[in-house]
Amino acid sequence: MSRKYFGTDGVRGRVGEFPITPDFVMRLGYSAGKVLLERGGMPAGERPGVLIGKDTRISGYMLESALEAGFSAAGVDVCLVGPMPTPAVAYLTRALRLQAGIVISASHNPFYDNGIKFFSALGTKLPDDVEHAIEAGIDQEMRCAPSGELGRARRIEDARGRYIEFCKSTFPNELDLRGLKIVVDCAHGAAYHIAPDVFHELGAEVIAIGAQPNGVNINEKHGATAPRALCEAVVANRADLGIALDGDADRILMVDGEGALYDGDQLLMAIVRSRAAKAPVRGVVGTLMTNLALERALAEMEIPFVRAAVGDRYVVEALHRNGWLYGGENSGHILALDRHSTGDGIIAGLQVLAALRESGGDLKSLLGGLPLYPQKLINVPMSKGFAWQDNAAIRAAREAVELRLGARGRVLLRPSGTEPLLRVMVEGEDAEEVLAAAEEIAGAVRATAVAG
Repeated sequence: MSRKYFGTDGVRGRVGEFPITPDFVMRLGYSAGKVLLERGGMPAGERPGVLIGKDTRISGYMLESALEAGFSAAGVDVCLVGPMPTPAVAYLTRALRLQAGIVISASHNPFYDNGIKFFSALGTKLPDDVEHAIEAGIDQEMRCAPSGELGRARRIEDARGRYIEFCKSTFPNELDLRGLKIVVDCAHGAAYHIAPDVFHELGAEVIAIGAQPNGVNINEKHGATAPRALCEAVVANRADLGIALDGDADRILMVDGEGALYDGDQLLMAIVRSRAAKAPVRGVVGTLMTNLALERALAEMEIPFVRAAVGDRYVVEALHRNGWLYGGENSGHILALDRHSTGDGIIAGLQVLAALRESGGDLKSLLGGLPLYPQKLINVPMSKGFAWQDNAAIRAAREAVELRLGARGRVLLRPSGTEPLLRVMVEGEDAEEVLAAAEEIAGAVRATAVAG
């Protein structure tokens, strides 16, 4: 069943434009509250409770109030934690035994976007049937609960400290970070008051950048989507390494002491190697964009590997389906389900640092063992509804490239989920060959898929 409002990761859009408007978000909260009341199984006389966190966007104040009003009108209690990483909301929802967690965030998007994501009581994404039930109630009439049954709101004052301690608990007790100088780029986002303290309290000397949010600078020239600032800061401060988070701190990239950048595939491999040295790793999940180098390295280790659709939601689903623990995306979403129920940039970074401490080397020696294959991604505009899969010219161009590459590379064509674009990705051993092949296929697309 298709979703009307929910995408792969909640509801997202431009603030002030449907559906990211105060009236819609209030109705969303109300409908979600009614679903919780119907399915919550609460003891008689008790109300379900939800946790609401947000990132540092200025629109978060408005949307937080709208959600609070909707849940209260439905008769659901609300716990507010203010700016908090997305994975922190997942953890706190579970730790406080609440029925759902809600994050107001558009992740790595600019400040003028925002969104609403939901977590279940177990700290996982909502099942599809619950999302469909919430959608079904949004367009129905709102009927406020009687005054005596309205939900109450309270603020959780120690949420930050609780989450910091949880993050630290995922790092081995016998290890510390003493002697390391780390630059932490918080993207002016939700982890600005958390991530630096986590690494500092484990013993590292921490230099924080991107930690001065003003409501409109989230992800601006900082963070995992703009790592240049981190690369420069690591070199300028003669730091041992750098960590870049995105606006809601569920993704991570890292930089070595020379300013070289390492992506999610390389970080995931470091974690898997570390785990495999202690116990067998049953399997790893990547995505359609995962670098071929990771797949081949895992094959050499005789570790099964499968690809899911792009999106951490699909990685999590594949992990649960296979009963595996580790997966991620090259963008920096990394899952270590032996540590947390969802992707967490801070916790993923701690797992890499634990592997670094165990190896006794530096970040370059730890991560440089997985040289990535060159990839070229070209976004080609196309008219809405264009049947690119059935186009003979595109198919011929793709088949010609695949024949030339053979086992030395691969081709991926996929439409954007939000824009009228066809994403053309070619990966292989030789950078010049990859670039020429990607341009060849993109040219065939341009010749036939006229942007509407």
